[in-house]
Amino acid sequence: MSFDVISHLNWLAVVVAAVVYYVIGAVWFAPFAMGGPWTRAIGWGDKPPPALTATTIALPLVAYFVAAIAVAMLAKATGSDDVSGGIVLGLVVGVGFAGSILFVTAAFETTKPQPWNWFGIAFGYHLIGLVATAIIVSVWV
Repeated sequence: MSFDVISHLNWLAVVVAAVVYYVIGAVWFAPFAMGGPWTRAIGWGDKPPPALTATTIALPLVAYFVAAIAVAMLAKATGSDDVSGGIVLGLVVGVGFAGSILFVTAAFETTKPQPWNWFGIAFGYHLIGLVATAIIVSVWV
């Protein structure tokens, strides 16, 4: 694989995948979903979350755009071009990268009162987001 694959990506699919990943997060971390358990797990408790700023809104979207590019590059390199290939790719990336990194972070986290709850919530979100991303960029070739 080389960086030449970037010129062959479906950029609309990459943008849509990044936005879908972002929207999944907005729903996942909303107070009616995992927002309450997540805030307790990281130690915010009943305190209001930090104010939303342009940075806190834009930063995840930029990060998910970068992730969508990487997943799209992997989809091209592996020949993933259907839903089942997207699911497998998303599971590999989600468990292999996001899951392992979050697991190590939780294992050595000393500031979160519930690091394993945090891990479960964060891992569940990123796994779903990466599977959705992989399906979108795989199918929309």
